[in-house]
Amino acid sequence: MALVLEQINSEGLAQLSYIVGDDKAGLVAVIDPRRDVAVYLARAQALGVRITAIIETHIHADFVSGSHELEAHTGAPIYGGISDAYQFDLTQVNDGDGIELGNVTLRALHTPGHTPEHVSWLLYDKKQGDQPLALFSGDTLFNQDAGRPDLLGEAETRQLANDLYHSLYEKILPLGDHIELYPGHGAGSACGKSIGDRRQSTIGNERLFSPVFKHPSPSDFVEWLLSDIPEPPRHYPILKKLNTVGAPLKGQPAVIPPLSPSTFQQRMQQKDGVVVLDARSILAFGGGHVPGALNIALLPEFPTWVGWMIDRLDPVLLIVESERDLALAAEQLFRVGCDNIVGYLHQGMTSWQNAALPLESVREWTVQTLNLHLTDPDLTILDVRSEEERSAGYIPNSQHLYVAHLRDHLSELDPSLPLVVYCGSGFRASIAASILQQNGFSDVSNVPGSWTAWQEADLPVEKPGLSD
Repeated sequence: MALVLEQINSEGLAQLSYIVGDDKAGLVAVIDPRRDVAVYLARAQALGVRITAIIETHIHADFVSGSHELEAHTGAPIYGGISDAYQFDLTQVNDGDGIELGNVTLRALHTPGHTPEHVSWLLYDKKQGDQPLALFSGDTLFNQDAGRPDLLGEAETRQLANDLYHSLYEKILPLGDHIELYPGHGAGSACGKSIGDRRQSTIGNERLFSPVFKHPSPSDFVEWLLSDIPEPPRHYPILKKLNTVGAPLKGQPAVIPPLSPSTFQQRMQQKDGVVVLDARSILAFGGGHVPGALNIALLPEFPTWVGWMIDRLDPVLLIVESERDLALAAEQLFRVGCDNIVGYLHQGMTSWQNAALPLESVREWTVQTLNLHLTDPDLTILDVRSEEERSAGYIPNSQHLYVAHLRDHLSELDPSLPLVVYCGSGFRASIAASILQQNGFSDVSNVPGSWTAWQEADLPVEKPGLSD
């Protein structure tokens, strides 16, 4: 019988939650649970333990917290930092407060910076002495990165950045190099600037290799932290507000009903503001899709870009390639709070085409084809990457509009001209191409592989102020 410590990775969100406790005592806590909580209940049953504590390191912005779902299933209390922002009952903890789980103790360490109320948790095991073994750092410290301090608005950003410096350099670093580090996110999350690939580290590893600990003065650290910080996704403040009150209890992702092509088409026409979300690959979407559909391919980036592009209350009609993809899409939508899923197209685009219903397509250009048309005066080449990506280099003669803001800047483009879209890989370009088609741009092409393929083919590159 021994210490229980299991990490649960929620793909797409790159969100890491934990089950930790003492299996001999039969007691565990769950740290930062995701909304679909069946995984924690199943693991507790398999381990023969009870979930007796639910811990929120902070008020999350990138996913819907599962704390209330887990509380409803287990009756366990919720613990969190001290904040007036919470609008539900929870046990608010001070620095040093502990949760006893048999021989295991979790002790609160107030680490503000990502948010004011943020609490990391030190892990103690009586069988291994009286010193802490590990730190569950939430969104304070990741592998190769730290939590972003800008999610509460510009007025609080610099103060939170200063708070983060003190949390990292004066509270976490002195714990010692041997302390194992279990962060709240891995690579792919937008809760940091550029989170590393490791989902587990040590304070010593981060002290030696992370840029976080290369800025020992507060002013240098703050300038580094706030430089080149990417824009937060549009849904972050929406989900943060939702998590301050607690999402409605749903139990699990809803069973999405299958719709025949005719019913699917009727629902498209009947529901005001309905979103037809095509989660197929960019190549499948380009080959043929339902007119007016929004393409967000079911890749790891899917939930983040759903949050960027779809209001969580909008009714959604879903198109997928398989039953497996349907289940995965349902989970991902549930985790970012999209609960209004009207139905999915039964048997996918095969049934749609066999019903002789209208089809649209997006032409797909190779980078070699695009290179042949670089000087075509009637062609708009649209770069929909972020400003940071653009600054590192771009395709000559291209215009720049970040895909997240494309809908607000359509008037800057000429719908009468042919238009070819590229991004980093083709994923965001396909989102942009579908938005353009929704808004009357009929001659649109995507570039699969996009900037990655362009560089691989060693084609001409321009940079701000330079020309190659």
